[in-house]
Amino acid sequence: MPAQPQTGPIAGRLPAETLAANFADLHPPLSAHEARVAAHRCYFCHDAPCVTACPTSIDIPLFIREIQAGRPETAAREIFEANILGGICARVCPTEVLCEGACVREAAEGKPVEIGLLQRHATDSLMARQGHPFTRAAPTGRRVAVVGAGPAGLACAHRLARYGHEVVIYEGAPKPGGLNEYGIAAYKAVDDFAAREAAWIMGIGGIEVRHGQWLGLEVTLEALRAEYDAVFLGMGLSGVNDLVVENPALEGVHDAVTFISALRQTHDLTTLPIGREVVVIGGGMTAIDCAVQARALGAESVTLVYRRGRDRMGASRWEQDLAAQRGVRLLFEAAPVALEGEGRLTGVVFERMAEGPEGLRPTGERFTLPADQMFRAVGQRIGETSGVETAHGKVVTQGCGRTTMDKVWAGGDCAAGGDDLTVTAVAQGRDAAEDIHGSLTE
Repeated sequence: MPAQPQTGPIAGRLPAETLAANFADLHPPLSAHEARVAAHRCYFCHDAPCVTACPTSIDIPLFIREIQAGRPETAAREIFEANILGGICARVCPTEVLCEGACVREAAEGKPVEIGLLQRHATDSLMARQGHPFTRAAPTGRRVAVVGAGPAGLACAHRLARYGHEVVIYEGAPKPGGLNEYGIAAYKAVDDFAAREAAWIMGIGGIEVRHGQWLGLEVTLEALRAEYDAVFLGMGLSGVNDLVVENPALEGVHDAVTFISALRQTHDLTTLPIGREVVVIGGGMTAIDCAVQARALGAESVTLVYRRGRDRMGASRWEQDLAAQRGVRLLFEAAPVALEGEGRLTGVVFERMAEGPEGLRPTGERFTLPADQMFRAVGQRIGETSGVETAHGKVVTQGCGRTTMDKVWAGGDCAAGGDDLTVTAVAQGRDAAEDIHGSLTE
């Protein structure tokens, strides 16, 4: 009698060589020659729609012209002036719906200028040099606390440090970087790039990071307001939304955020358990990243299920297509209602959904997908806010991130008005820093 396959998540479904290939750099960098060729495709539009589409308003035609002229490091300085996290943004931005989606060549030919790869070429060239491209101004004697070392917090801290202010970042996690370090697919930022970029950013000086400091636990907003001249909240979203289903407490049920974080921090992917039949619930980038990486780890079947239609997914069509190309099955208009199994997950029961003028409603039609592992990717919620006004689960802000509390600003995923993108968080952190600097020097 043949041996029965082992059930449940197990480690080492694929050999190390296969895993290395599966998690290789999603967009390998351009060579100098390839970059010059790609740069020559730019029309250098006067009223460039790509600039308007960029949340940080990078002067894209200008930096591409510098690459065309063989000056990638000059191009990088232009990028970093607007977006100090231009290196990671070149890797993780949904350029297909931002700058490249707005490119004139995309509209005319269906093939945009490769703005993301050109930005990476420039920023990688400069970051490979010794030293930091910006110099701190003379010390002002002012001190600012930043809560969270993610994209918004790092962008805010760097801009404030440039102006000569002293910045102390309070970060709960062991490493800086936030979403870039813990929350994106490993194949989008290989070779510890997020950690190296964070260290490079703080190379300007005047920035101290204190790890193991969670707002509401080790540190309070009241204490920060008393000690510092200003406070910036950039702590992201720490909570994970739950699924309301029957029989939820089964082994094999996890949240996608924790899975992605563990994968990013695991140096030997052969030690990471993955199921044979995996189901992912959700329609955003976290769901896509989770599903693609589950497949890359060796899951035989990965199905991503979203309760609405394909056009309502938060993930871009390019990312959806990437998932399909990597072997992920996408199902739409279905919501989980129950989990099956005795102690361990064996299946997920779904109900078909329909969307009409009255909104989303169940149809009564049900089906079951076999599963020995399921990941929830149904959104996150804000954690401790220490009295700052919130609405719809995010900090209320106005103008350049000012909250309703004196001396307190906010930006990034924890603040209202964001769209859960690294580049948007950078823009909000940068703009808040400008406003903070103005308030401290007026």
